[in-house]
Amino acid sequence: MADQTFTDLDHYVAHPRIASLALSPDGRRLVTTVQTLNTAKDGYVTALWEVDPEGERPARRLTRSAKGEASPVFSADGDLYFTSARPDEQDNDDDTALWCLPAGGGEAYVVNRRPGGVESVACARNADVVAVTASVLPGAQTEQEHQRLHSARKDSSVKAILHSGYPVRFWDHDLGPARSNLFVLGQDQPQEAEAPAAAAPAEPARRSLRRVTEQIGDRFGGDVHISPDGSFALFALRIPEAGADMRSAVARVDLRSGQWEVLLDDPNLTHTPGIISPDSRRAVVGISRRPTPEQAMRPVLHLLDLDSGELTALTEDVDLWLTPADWLPDGSGFLALADENGRGPIFRVDVEQRSTTRLTSEDSTYSEVRVSPDGTTAYGVRSSYAFPSELARIDLATGDSTRLPNPAERPQLPGTLTEVETTAEDGARLRAWLALPAEAAADSPAPMLLWIHGGPLNSWNAWTWRWNPWLAVAKGYAVLLPDPALSTGYGQDFIQRGWNSWGDKPYTDLMSITDAAVAREDIDETRTAAMGGSFGGYMANWVAGHTDRFRAIVTHASLWALDQFGPTTDMSPFWRRQIDAAMEEQHSPHRHVEKITSPMLVIHGDKDYRVPIGEGLRLWYELLERSGRPMDDDGATDHRFLYFPDENHWILKPQHAKVWYQVVFAFLAEHVLGRSEELPAELGLTTPQTADEESAAGSPG
Repeated sequence: MADQTFTDLDHYVAHPRIASLALSPDGRRLVTTVQTLNTAKDGYVTALWEVDPEGERPARRLTRSAKGEASPVFSADGDLYFTSARPDEQDNDDDTALWCLPAGGGEAYVVNRRPGGVESVACARNADVVAVTASVLPGAQTEQEHQRLHSARKDSSVKAILHSGYPVRFWDHDLGPARSNLFVLGQDQPQEAEAPAAAAPAEPARRSLRRVTEQIGDRFGGDVHISPDGSFALFALRIPEAGADMRSAVARVDLRSGQWEVLLDDPNLTHTPGIISPDSRRAVVGISRRPTPEQAMRPVLHLLDLDSGELTALTEDVDLWLTPADWLPDGSGFLALADENGRGPIFRVDVEQRSTTRLTSEDSTYSEVRVSPDGTTAYGVRSSYAFPSELARIDLATGDSTRLPNPAERPQLPGTLTEVETTAEDGARLRAWLALPAEAAADSPAPMLLWIHGGPLNSWNAWTWRWNPWLAVAKGYAVLLPDPALSTGYGQDFIQRGWNSWGDKPYTDLMSITDAAVAREDIDETRTAAMGGSFGGYMANWVAGHTDRFRAIVTHASLWALDQFGPTTDMSPFWRRQIDAAMEEQHSPHRHVEKITSPMLVIHGDKDYRVPIGEGLRLWYELLERSGRPMDDDGATDHRFLYFPDENHWILKPQHAKVWYQVVFAFLAEHVLGRSEELPAELGLTTPQTADEESAAGSPG
């Protein structure tokens, strides 16, 4: 049977999705997570799978439950820790618990289950130290007090939160009243008891959690890195500032005593904790100047001597935004990741030579990478627009990579992938990916969709399940995926070109690369549309108010009125540091609503905290009130508003993802192709036909 991944949305949303990566200390076990559709088909469940590092054996599933498992990490002795909300013999609570799958085999068991659950897990590489982050209600001094407060709040169905500071929300969830803390797993030993000879082995006793950041309070910012010897952890420390602002510092906490200290802090800089060297004496930290409306941030990796406090800049001469991934076992350097030219290679940073070398040259982007104990091999999670996330083995001597036997096969693409390049008005080089349907040719040019990425500090360089071009290609569209000004991977000057002036170079870059794409013989310049989400939605709105070249505009979770967005988004200080009053005045899309003549499809989720629903509501009202395509006498309009009451910045539920694509493609078919496509019956706008009715409708009669 032909691959139906991109021709049938049921197959598309059901395709397994690979994500994270964990490597055992001896390098013999590689574990990943795989998301699959749940039995109700209204969500996803995650399971742990083991992949053979040698590439000889097929992948095998390790866990299976209705609740799913996540966050796998190996301890120093090879036990596999993970989190899961699945019930066990003692508890049927919905809170996420800490579980362990023993290295020697056997069933997984609960290590700790607490009210409010655990959030993440980290293990020391060379010591029996396991740490977790978990939230504690501020009125609790002990775990017992936290349990009583949590139960009282839960039993009374109270969800109100009283705030005294900022922030109060993040992406798609409310912050508080519980505050995240760092805990270390206690060394509790099971009570010895003489069991009957025929009895099954007893499950290990549950272990307690010891809080080590109790004195830090709201300033604990997560991003925890455990030293290989298990003696301390580095973490992000929030420093409150005037005007509801805050900065990020790097702090260290002793995992035995709980004593802590600030290692790096500067009011003009942002500090980010990073990976700790194998000898636990050095760490890689990120340091960036804080953004202003005049100047973008520029992260540079530094080596921090944890004994002397000496800082050494490592990547100051590298015009890329590098993120540290894993140390080499001999401590001579580490592997790092960065966007570069529409890809995401692996880099090696030598700490003695202060040099950075690109290791991989393939057309893919790595999101995670781990180094083998002997330092000759690395394992990574990679993807591209040619294939979704998968595990690969990388030879560190040559940079060559090999796909491992993954839990999921690559879907067959319904077209081809190529690149488009041109020159911007100011001489800057511009490039984009172009996904083409197989039938596109000079005598049969394809209609084209301009897709604008979010961020804006981002790049179209990795597979996405939320905005997947191949679904459009399967319907006959070409999809252009450009990286305009503000995109990462092209140097600091390329970012600065669009800084605090989003409607300037980012817009003209998009028009220039569109001109280059439609100049191709296999593209139909007369049938185009523009689409974008988040910042891409901002740009779609800006495009709508500045050109009528596109037959339709799709804008998802988009910024509309910048003076409104700034103080209502979940991270206002971050954006207020970048957007000044002049930009709000000159580059806000809402000021050009009267010039919008292209039909627009507005999409927004009510639980979106990054771009609050007020942006979508105001955009929708002002389109109807003042755009160049007003309502007719019956109150109808060519514009459409697709609203999701229970989705956030992203449309995550599979049934809603199907509706999203169906509505988008129906809207595009009407305005770009000039034909009608059926809307999903779940919207309640049409009556679905029965099988008999469909048969009768299709017969000659």
